[in-house]
Parts: sequence; structure tokens; C-alpha cells
Amino acid sequence: MSKKVKKRGWEHFPHQADVGIRGLGSTKEQAFEQAAVALTAVITSPDRVKPARKVQIRCSSPDDELLLVDWLNCLLYEMATRKMLFSRFEVHIENNNLKALAWGQKRNVAKHCPVVEVKAATYTELSVRQDEAGTWIAQCIVDV
Repeated sequence: MSKKVKKRGWEHFPHQADVGIRGLGSTKEQAFEQAAVALTAVITSPDRVKPARKVQIRCSSPDDELLLVDWLNCLLYEMATRKMLFSRFEVHIENNNLKALAWGQKRNVAKHCPVVEVKAATYTELSVRQDEAGTWIAQCIVDV
């Protein structure tokens, strides 16, 4: 009998003209953190983004799925207004309130070589759930 292993990480999945992002973790918070890394990876390689500056982010929504969309759209707002990219995240969720820290640096086109601009996280293929092995999965489509 094989033991199922909980997974942590991120991945992209195809969707017509846009991009699917998926975060995986042993906790819901880790899945949200990894979804944020996947969001950054749509724009540039997260390895190119130095976690030099910390930004605090808060949001709340009535359920996990809407909270994921709000979280990702708050990150996009911070990226746009601060002209930053983020590569490291720490998320805490309690009673549908998310408090997070995001570490990153000022966007540098020569260093980060951005591929596309992400406009928004959407409700398409939106899901926050645990699979049969206990791994948390947080995913949605982002509009590019």
C-alpha cells in the first residue's frame, strides 16, 4: 500500500487566451502563498525577484474562493501602485480575514524581463479545496 504524500508548490495550467494558476500546500495558507508565487511566475521567474522589501496586505471575503481572488487582486494592486514584484509570501487566514506579508523588490525590466502583464484574478475555474491526500489546492484563471 503506497502512502499519499502532501504536496507543496505551484503550477500553471492552460486556458485559452489566459493562464491558470494553482497553489498547493499542506495548509490552506500555504496554498494561497503558492498561488501568489504562481501569479508572479506568469510575469517573470520568481527566482529573479529579490525579497528585499516587505509589504503588509489585508483583505477579507465571505468564503475561501472569493478570498483567493481578493488576495491575488490585492497583490496585483500592490505590484501596480508600488511598481514592485513579489517572490516570498506569508499568509494567515482566520474567519475569512487574510493577513499577509509579501517580500519583493522594485520592478526592473532589464533584470526581471516581464513576459506579460496580469490584469486580474478571475472567478473562472476558481476553487479552494482539499484533495483526497489532504493537499490544499487554490486555483483560478488570471486575465493577461
